[in-house]
Amino acid sequence: CDDRRMESMEEIVAREVGADGLAAMTAAFYRRVGTDDLLGPMYPEQDFEGAETRLREFLQFRFLGDQAYMEHRGHPRLRMRHAPFAIGEAESARWVSLMEAAMDECGVTGAARAVISPFFAQVAEFLRNR
Repeated sequence: CDDRRMESMEEIVAREVGADGLAAMTAAFYRRVGTDDLLGPMYPEQDFEGAETRLREFLQFRFLGDQAYMEHRGHPRLRMRHAPFAIGEAESARWVSLMEAAMDECGVTGAARAVISPFFAQVAEFLRNR
């Protein structure tokens, strides 16, 4: 009998990516968003940096348990916060594509990638409102 317990999603991401890796991945994503013809216009230019901070803190909250997001924003309420934006199949797919490219750039592979990729796909589908 193997007494080892399964490693949690949080433990995997903490070990393989960490807070700095999630920050780098978020920055890589936003570099792409800034020049993207579909997603770029959805982000207010005057709050682009704020949007990056919020996503970074959300990912660090979700995967590492860091409480900064909750302290600054409270419960994520993702659907409500994204309701003003028209998010259809194309926007959802592009968001996932840019996140995948950001993970590629940052070398997110293995078990962490196997945990993070499905999460991004689920979130993107969840936020579709068109």
